[in-house]
Amino acid sequence: MLVHVMTSAKNPEKRKYTSITIPTRLYENLEERIRDTGFSSVSDYVTYILRDTLADMSAARQKGNKEVSSKVVEKLKALGYME
Repeated sequence: MLVHVMTSAKNPEKRKYTSITIPTRLYENLEERIRDTGFSSVSDYVTYILRDTLADMSAARQKGNKEVSSKVVEKLKALGYME
């Protein structure tokens, strides 16, 4: 696992990042998807999607709602994270 530790003058607190590997074609699809959006990089977009998905999963788990849970799984499949 590769971990990057980054700091900035505005925020002296260390922020840790890790690198993940995704298929090249998925990366290219994501690049196309974020074109002309507010996302500055595929990494920013993937971070947004993963945080959103985790929040959905957490809400589904709290509610015990299988329907919401299955929607999350379908979203992950559509994004190429699950088969």
